[in-house]
Amino acid sequence: MFLIRKYAVDKDSGDALLEWLKPFETLIYKREGNWRDLADKNKLTKSMIPKSNTPYGQELIDKMVMLIKEELHHFYQVLEIMDEYGVEYQSITPCRYAKGMLRHVKTYEPDALVDKLIVGAYIEARSCERFAKLAPHVDKRLGDFYISLLRSEARHYQDYLTLAEEISGQDISERVAHFGQVEAELISSPDEDFKFHSGVPA
Repeated sequence: MFLIRKYAVDKDSGDALLEWLKPFETLIYKREGNWRDLADKNKLTKSMIPKSNTPYGQELIDKMVMLIKEELHHFYQVLEIMDEYGVEYQSITPCRYAKGMLRHVKTYEPDALVDKLIVGAYIEARSCERFAKLAPHVDKRLGDFYISLLRSEARHYQDYLTLAEEISGQDISERVAHFGQVEAELISSPDEDFKFHSGVPA
């Protein structure tokens, strides 16, 4: 959502995006509303107008809108499963993983956008791997869900990398390797905070 609003749409379209997201944020941050109603709220479309001075606007919109819709559908499915299992929804603080990756993003464009997309690709790819590792160790209902998620994450990381390559207009393998080293350090070093993308439990 941040990438679309920052790089691909005009202010009116950006405001419309925020308005569309409001029911989800209201539930998450204010605990207002019923999670079951969110099933009818995921009606985002690609019919947003790219900024005229953004050559990659429509491509970014096409891929990111599809990703947003899919991720919010997953969020709804998670709420549904939590309800089945009697798990209370709780807010948790972000782990160090994404923040640690984003510290290495360049500060000038379009390199900053390319770097953010590469970071997004790593987050999705690592999620894919960890769902695969966890699926055999949970019950069938949850395991099947994790398998469906990892298939989506595999598509998502490829979309991020494809966009990064297209926007860069040149070989990005050096930057991908750089973030690979950063990511390897984050997942292999001791970590006090046990989360899905944590490092080794301290």
